[in-house]
Amino acid sequence: MTAAVRDRVIGIIAEQAVLEVSDVKGEQTLEDLGIDSLGLVESIFAIEEEFDIQVPFNANEPEKSDFDISSVNAIVTAVEGLVKDQHG
Repeated sequence: MTAAVRDRVIGIIAEQAVLEVSDVKGEQTLEDLGIDSLGLVESIFAIEEEFDIQVPFNANEPEKSDFDISSVNAIVTAVEGLVKDQHG
């Protein structure tokens, strides 16, 4: 499941950044990829829809979120955890 989750999350991020999937690297931040705060919110909505999960993220107070958006790898890890927690 992990590779599939990773590929799908990176696909969503790449689409939001208008990049090829191969251009998105795990250590990059959303800022590195040119994704602004609106793009972040759209990405989170897309992730929630794709995986049928609820992401604990408040766009008004991102620093208080339990959802780590510090890098692509962090987002993938967070989504993997949410999928596991919410879908067993």
